[in-house]
Amino acid sequence: MTRRSICIYCGSSPGDKPAFMDAARAMGTLIAEGGHRLVYGGGHVGLMGAAADAALQAGGEVIGVIPKDILDKEVGHGGVTELFTVNSMHERKMKMAHLSDSFIALPGGIGTLEEIIEVLTWSQLGFHSKACGVLNVEGFFDPLFQLLDHMVAHRFLREEHRAQLLSADTPEAIVAKVMEHEAVSIDKWMDQG
Repeated sequence: MTRRSICIYCGSSPGDKPAFMDAARAMGTLIAEGGHRLVYGGGHVGLMGAAADAALQAGGEVIGVIPKDILDKEVGHGGVTELFTVNSMHERKMKMAHLSDSFIALPGGIGTLEEIIEVLTWSQLGFHSKACGVLNVEGFFDPLFQLLDHMVAHRFLREEHRAQLLSADTPEAIVAKVMEHEAVSIDKWMDQG
């Protein structure tokens, strides 16, 4: 089995349903028990912290990437395997992309949405061919799917690009889907920024 680095994007809040925290913990545990590395935003709060803690408790390697301004607000996770401190959100996203073989979004807010849409856009543009997916806990991402389908219907998004966003309802299923995706990274563009 090939060891992979799986990036997760998720909320710094626990959300309003216990299922969200349960899914974050299950995702962290699954990644660690599969022998993979968890890459995430470096926080110790909300779904982010729950996933990181679960992966660490399962004996996994956890890499966090956090901007200095956020770290200074004392939300950085002090117990991860390695914590990269960067100067900006742009640098954070670039570092996470470099470190990762695939990307999975869990429930979260506009930051989570922006992160998964950005890496999906990079895939559409051919900047990488890494898997992009969402863990659709209790239908959380259904409105996003409706919006993407709306874009396809109005010819602003091609069907093949819409299909690049993988989805599943369980951590096991979404991890299996991203693991099946053979990534041939095209990272030259990242070295320029």
